[in-house]
Parts: sequence; structure tokens; C-alpha cells
Amino acid sequence: MPNRLAEETSPYLLQHKDNPVDWYPWCDEALERAKAKDQPIFLSIGYSACHWCHVMEHESFENDEIASQLNEHFVCIKVDREERPDLDSIYMNAVQLMTGRGGWPMSVFLTPDLKPFYGGTYWPPQARQGMPGFEQVIAAVQDAWTNRREQAVDQAQQLTDRIREIGVAKRTDEFLLANGKMLVESATKLERAFDFTNGGFGSAPKFPHAMNLEQLLRIWHRTQRDGVLEMVTLNLDKMADGGIYDHLAGGFARYSVDERWLVPHFEKMLYDNALLTGIYLDAYVATGNERYADVVRETCGYVLKYMTDDVGGFHSAEDADSEGVEGKFYVWDQAEIAELLGAELAEKFCYVYDVTPGGNFEGHNILNLPKSIEQCAQLKNWDLAALKEELARARRILLNKRNERIRPGKDDKILVSWNAMMIDSMARAGAVLEAPELVAAAVKAAGFIWEQMRREDGRLLHAWRAGKARFAAYLDDYACMANALVTLYEVTFDESYIDHAVFLAETIHKQFNDPDGRGFFFTANDHETLIVRQKDLHDSSVPSGNGMAAMVFTRLGKLCGRADLLADARDILDFAAEIMAQSPMASGQLHNALDMVMGPTPEIVLLGETNEPGTADALTRLWQSFIPNRVVACRPAANASNGSRCLDPIFVGRTPLYGSPTVFVCQKFACSAPVSGKQATIAKWEHLVAMGQSLPDLVG
Repeated sequence: MPNRLAEETSPYLLQHKDNPVDWYPWCDEALERAKAKDQPIFLSIGYSACHWCHVMEHESFENDEIASQLNEHFVCIKVDREERPDLDSIYMNAVQLMTGRGGWPMSVFLTPDLKPFYGGTYWPPQARQGMPGFEQVIAAVQDAWTNRREQAVDQAQQLTDRIREIGVAKRTDEFLLANGKMLVESATKLERAFDFTNGGFGSAPKFPHAMNLEQLLRIWHRTQRDGVLEMVTLNLDKMADGGIYDHLAGGFARYSVDERWLVPHFEKMLYDNALLTGIYLDAYVATGNERYADVVRETCGYVLKYMTDDVGGFHSAEDADSEGVEGKFYVWDQAEIAELLGAELAEKFCYVYDVTPGGNFEGHNILNLPKSIEQCAQLKNWDLAALKEELARARRILLNKRNERIRPGKDDKILVSWNAMMIDSMARAGAVLEAPELVAAAVKAAGFIWEQMRREDGRLLHAWRAGKARFAAYLDDYACMANALVTLYEVTFDESYIDHAVFLAETIHKQFNDPDGRGFFFTANDHETLIVRQKDLHDSSVPSGNGMAAMVFTRLGKLCGRADLLADARDILDFAAEIMAQSPMASGQLHNALDMVMGPTPEIVLLGETNEPGTADALTRLWQSFIPNRVVACRPAANASNGSRCLDPIFVGRTPLYGSPTVFVCQKFACSAPVSGKQATIAKWEHLVAMGQSLPDLVG
């Protein structure tokens, strides 16, 4: 008989609806039962694409004996970390404090007033390989609650007090402020952690660090230090060559279990693909390397074909497992490839993509590029153009065959923050690569969120699935969505996007503010009361909410002439200054916002019809120019004084010259003389690129 999770919409929770464990979702009924029965809570947090979550379910939560022990002594609550990142963050901090590490599945025992007193991640059902068995853990926790409760409660209080200290910026120097010197110094600190052989930071397992790569790319733009750019390009090249990248369908897996990016943990997450699309796109604009543009096209193509809902929003994840085996969907045997491609083409394909009889992963083969296609052609004396055509044909054949396999499970819920990151990257990709279908997909996704994922008062809801939007949105939902809307405005010049973005920014200011300090809370001031209300300052696999807020406040402040939003951005950065100075690896998004605040950040205004060749060509060239810090606004010359009131300040006093478009560039409270016409405008972009590469005074 299904348990209470059968009424939920989360794919992760639904995976557990037939467990013999008497699961509750996180709800008042469960919390009240724990208090009424004076029982501790067993809180299990995971997500649908998590391999070890599946393992623990099969080994323990489907085990009648273990389920009986849990049901008798605990109130059992199952939480999807992607639906409730607020709970996940609080209790992950607790587990890390208790064990020195974290991860999923996360298993935490709480007092009835929700304070954690014991926890860990995966436990096998019986002790093995130095890990305690889950049966032992259950018995020990029950014994502690029954016979040593005072000690358990005291430990819970101490842990809660320590959690409250996490994420709070502490100032050892009252005058410590975020400044441009931090930008340059952060490159040195990132360099110390960088792997100059394989790319990436640290050793195995290796995760993409998109925010830090963006950080380095911006520092290179300021300093022109070749070594900084080489860190970015080496990292991007190695990931695109490795097995972490899907060479048939596009898109990136979550992380690599080895230091060479060869063996992925095969789950694919929307946020990784959104963020990596963005950094590959920026690297393409900065370097002109067409390989990066190909990665962008292929990754966007993967998301559109396999991760897009009929309603327009983007799904959250594809699982690592299919048919109960991790990676089975993605790996190949050499004999299968030979049968599909024929001997001659298979020989070339297997040489290029590292396919051997013995395999490179548990007797099978993960496609990867140990050598570039160009190097392979040179070493084998093959014609490069012909080889590329043959390999493209081979990839199509293998992809079609792979699509006949049983696909990994999919988490098809739609989350605002993750969708917003994809909307931002896809819209920018459409503008840079002159791909209107990408812009159209971004527009459709944003329209769905705005129409279907808001409350009656206009505030956002965090998650949507099966026709139902749920959960109050978090800081990163508001900040990421506002940022995506600003990007959509700059791509389409539909001014309603700015009105929506301003509404979201003002909601952040009103609902997430700290009246006693700086920075913004992760949850709104009318959110459910939890044991801690945290501020989101550190990047995780996604940018920090405060870092995204600082970025979008700066963009909107410049576009709309809003000094209050610019002040909010500065306050966030000053509040986080010590974290930024000490931990640049964990504060990439804050550094990127600081880079924009420090400037130069030109405000670019065009008067002209976007469908006129001169204006359209000028805008395309603008997108294809690496000017990371800039805002752009455009109105028809005949209608420059009519539109969104939010944008009126940037158009005040603008009158067209002869020729289209007329371009005005202002920065630091001063405007240069306007220019008109396509060639003069393009020359202006070239000047802005060069100007951004000349370092201003970074201290202050």
C-alpha cells in the first residue's frame, strides 16, 4: 500500500511512495506528530538523479525489518533537496559539522523541535568497509534518545548554535570593504588550486567551476595576463574532450570521478548545462575559438531535445542509472560500434574516441578525445575535412542507436532558479550565434514561469510539476529570474521584461532584507520558521543568491537609473568582503558582481528599429564583442520617449542623428559624443573592448 508520498509531485518523493517506511513529506502533520509522540525525526534528503540515494532506498528503505524499526521509533520525513533547498542547506551544514563531509543521500536525526543531534550520508544496511550499518545507527540513536536524552538535546543545541554562525560574514576590520584589488588577488589564489595538467581545481573528483572560470575570464579581460586565460581555456578544452561531455548528444554530466574528466558521474543536471553554456559562450566571444561555439550549440540542442517540457520550461535532471546500472545508457563496446559503422569508419571513430576491446570503464568504453581531431588527422595522414564529415556521420548513427536504449530516469519538475540560468545562457547564445530558435525557446520558458509559477500577488513559486506550482520561492529564484529577464530585454528589447525584473528586485529588497544588517536572507520574511534563517553567500554547484542579487541589482541600477539598487549591490559586496578575500573559490559570483560594480560599465543606448539592417547588424556585433560589463537599451528613434517608465531615465534627452542607429555611450556620470551609422557604431564597440582591457584603478 503506498505511503503518504503518493500524494506528492516530486519525482524523488514518488520514487519512495511504495517503501514500507511510513514516510511523511515535510509538513505540519509530521512535525506535530513528532511533538505529540515525543519522538525524534528521521530526516532523509536526496534527489531523483542521485545514484547512492537509489542504492540506499533499495538496500534499506525497501527492507521490511529496517522500515519496522524506523516506523516504531521515529517520525520519518523524506525531502527532495531541489524542492526544499532551505532545509537541505541547514541540515547539510549540520552533517558537515558532525562528520567533516557531506553529500546525498543525507540522513539526519532531529529532536521534535527540529534540532539535529546525529547524522551522516549513505549507510549500508549492515556494517561494511568501515561504515556502520544503518541497523546499528538506528539502534544507537534510539538508545541515545531513550537513555541519554539530555546529552542528545545538548548536542543538538550546540550544533544549532554553530549552524547559525555559518554564512554570517564576520568583520575583523570594520573598514574592510569589497574592492578591485580583491579581483586580481583572487586569480593568484585560484591559481594555487588549479591543475595545470588536466584543468580544473583540485584533484578527483572534479566538478565544473563555471563561476570561477567566469571570474578568471573577467580578470584576464582586465589584466591581459595570458596565464589567466590559459587556465580558462585548458579547463574548457579538457572538459569538452573528456567523458564528462556527451560527444553524441551534447551536454555535460555532473562531475568526473577521476582527475582527467574521463569517467563521469553520469547524471546530467540542468544547472550545470546552463552555467557551462554560459562560460563556453563567453570564452568563444573572448577568444573566437569555434570549438566553444560548437559546445554551446550542442549543449543547447541537448536541452531543447531532451530536457524541455511541452509547456516550455526546462526539466531538472536526467538520472545516472538506467536498468539499475550506472552509466549503462552511455557506454559502448567496440564490437557494437563496428557492427553499426562498418569496419573502415569504425576504425577511424574508435581511434579518435578512445574505443578499445578492453574499454576504459569497467570493460566498456566512454567516448572521449585523448587527442584532438586535428591531431588524429595529422598523425594518421587523414584529410581533416573528410574526417570531420565521417565522424559527424558516425556520431549520428550511434546517437540514433543509443536513443533506442532504455533512457535514464528523468526528473521533469521545473525549478525557477535553474530555468532562469538556462534562459539567460540560451538567450545570450541565440544573440551571439544568430540562432533565433534559441531566443524563442528562452522567451517561451520565461513566459511559462511568469504565467504559471506565481501567486496571485505576483510573487514567485519555486517548483512546478504535473500542472501544479508549489513552494514559496527563494532568494536565488528571484535573483536568477530577474537576471534572466534583464538578458531577455537586452536580446529582444521587449520592455515588459524590465518591468518584471524590477518587480522581482523590489520584492527581494522588501521580503528578503535583513533590517539589522546587510545582505539578504535565503528565505523571505514570511517563510516557514525554521531553526535557522541563513544568508546565501557561498557558491555551491550554483551561484550564491546574494552574488546573483548583486549582479542583477547592478544591471538594473544602471539601466533604470536606480541608485537604491546600486546601493543594495554595494552593500551585499561589502557585507561579503571578508568571505571574498579569504575564499575566492567559494565566492566566484560575488567576485563577478564586484567586477561589474568596479567597472568600467558603459551604459549603451541605441536609437533605431531593431529590424533595420544597420541596427540589427550593430547589435549582433555588440553581442559578439567581449564587453562583460555593460548594459544596453534600444528604442525606435521615433518613439524614444515612450515605453516602460522604468527605462525612461536612460533615454532622457536622447535624439537621433542622421543615419541608423544613433548610439550613446555613458559611464561614470559622463557621456561621449553620439555616433550614428553601422560602421561608426561597430568602431564604438571595438573601442569599448579595448577600453575594458585597460586597467582602471582597482583599489577603492
